[in-house]
Amino acid sequence: MTRRLAVAAAGLLLAVFPLVVSNQADQNIVILSLVLAAGAVAVNIMGGYAGYYSFGEAVPFGVGAYTVAVLAEHAGGSPFLWLPVAALASGGYALFVGAVAVRGRGHAFVVLTMVALLLVQFVATQWQDLTGGPAGLPLPTLGWDRDFQNWPFHYALLALLAGALLLSARLRRTRLGMGLLAIREDEDKAATIGIGTHAYKIVGFVLSAMLLGLDGGIYAYYAGFVDPVDTFSLVLSGQLLLAVLLGGAGTRYGPVLGAFLLELIDYYGNQTFGGGNARLFIVGGLMVVVVLFLPTGLLPSARAWLRARRARGTASAVGRRLADVEPGGGALVVRARRAEPDAREPLLRVEGLRRSFGGLRAVDGCSFEVPHGSITGLIGPNGSGKTTTFNLIGGTMRADAGHVWLSGECIDGLPPWTRAHRGLGRTFQLTRSFARLTVLENVVAPYSPHAVTSADRAEELLDFVGLHGFRDQPCGSLSYGQRKLVELAQVLMLDPTLVLLDEPAGGINPRLVERIAGLILALNQRGITFLIVEHNMPFILELSDRVLVLARGSCLASGTPAEIQRDPLVRDAYLGDELTGQGHPRP
Repeated sequence: MTRRLAVAAAGLLLAVFPLVVSNQADQNIVILSLVLAAGAVAVNIMGGYAGYYSFGEAVPFGVGAYTVAVLAEHAGGSPFLWLPVAALASGGYALFVGAVAVRGRGHAFVVLTMVALLLVQFVATQWQDLTGGPAGLPLPTLGWDRDFQNWPFHYALLALLAGALLLSARLRRTRLGMGLLAIREDEDKAATIGIGTHAYKIVGFVLSAMLLGLDGGIYAYYAGFVDPVDTFSLVLSGQLLLAVLLGGAGTRYGPVLGAFLLELIDYYGNQTFGGGNARLFIVGGLMVVVVLFLPTGLLPSARAWLRARRARGTASAVGRRLADVEPGGGALVVRARRAEPDAREPLLRVEGLRRSFGGLRAVDGCSFEVPHGSITGLIGPNGSGKTTTFNLIGGTMRADAGHVWLSGECIDGLPPWTRAHRGLGRTFQLTRSFARLTVLENVVAPYSPHAVTSADRAEELLDFVGLHGFRDQPCGSLSYGQRKLVELAQVLMLDPTLVLLDEPAGGINPRLVERIAGLILALNQRGITFLIVEHNMPFILELSDRVLVLARGSCLASGTPAEIQRDPLVRDAYLGDELTGQGHPRP
């Protein structure tokens, strides 16, 4: 309630500001703050939501500015009429450049977008017939009565800012927004839960660029002049990025707060130091301060401080008990994804998989089958290639040779998200949840065209695994074992036919091991097939229908648990006393 009142008060103040303040200098500060705020909200889509920051944000801003200037000069009419074209032009740039740039991550993405900025600046400087070259382009003079002063610019920018905020808030609650947040947290994990990371990043890049194009178009008309050096500048990109970081990346109103504060600092800094290189010094110096001392931004830091004060004397999520329910006892409905294939054919068939890292062959001619409806254990000593085999099956790693069939379909070459859509789910040896998202958001995040992805389904799954009481907790505040349950619920959102579990019993207490065993059995009875890597021999031998033994990257033996226990080669060479469970509590 307090936040809504503060936002409403700020909006009202901005709405009446030009009506009560006639000083041109003060109006200029507010208009430039609105320009920076609208641009920062746009940048927040790719930076705050998707975690892809760059120094190339000035390009779509400048493309929008030049589009308005060129069309106003050659086609006439009010520059405001050309704003939709400016948005389309900036979106077209983002679609073209984003198709290449989003394939890079981290520093590579930053470098690619910075190179694009420098190239566009060079082209704009040299293409004098269109852009005016270094001399720039003037725009038409004001076409309204001087009594209105800068009102059209102020209210156009205010409307753009309001629209950008509404879009940002709406995006946060859509499948696209959840996908971008998942990419920010763990891009490789996001791909394994059905999120097409390349497509999501391109769409986010285009949306951000279109808003920046509108922003640049309005600014160009207000400034009355555009030139390539100032428009396509690293300083502008740095200001947009810094506004997001200063206020709080990924928050709704943080970029707006950061923009207004930064514009005030920039204005008074220029007044004090005389402009010129002072702007570069202010932007660069403030960015260093923010990164070192305020990494989450102003709003998240304030919220964390208030949350810590309210939480004093209360138990943390880690210290709370799981719901005391029978494992898998909920009325969970496992939905059929497609017509049931011929059960006589294996659900998963792996043939001749190979993967080398330099001179080390991690997987060397691995071949095996997993029948429909089975719980198949995959065991072997450390370094035998179990997790690498999972990575090859799941698509997070490419095989040097060999083939993988799922439900009779060869899935070689398919990206991880497409394999997830085909019914393949997996968890990881070291649990990988989206720490800054809530438990409910973690479970809602997966995308499959065959699943009814909704909050209701997520609530059902949280009930099933006994975590409903933690739905609104940040996932990073849960214990390691609790996060394993979140990851299992996350995979179930895909309605998979086959689930790869990588050490589900590793690093957790015996009671939680029992719960996970009960969940696996309950899901298997509902028709889900499991392939499980596990070092807890009593757990895997009691749970599995069949056991595969991996050694030196290939399948050494396969059979029932009893047959594996009697196999002298397996027992002597790889399992020893572990096979009989000596020193290991049974689940």
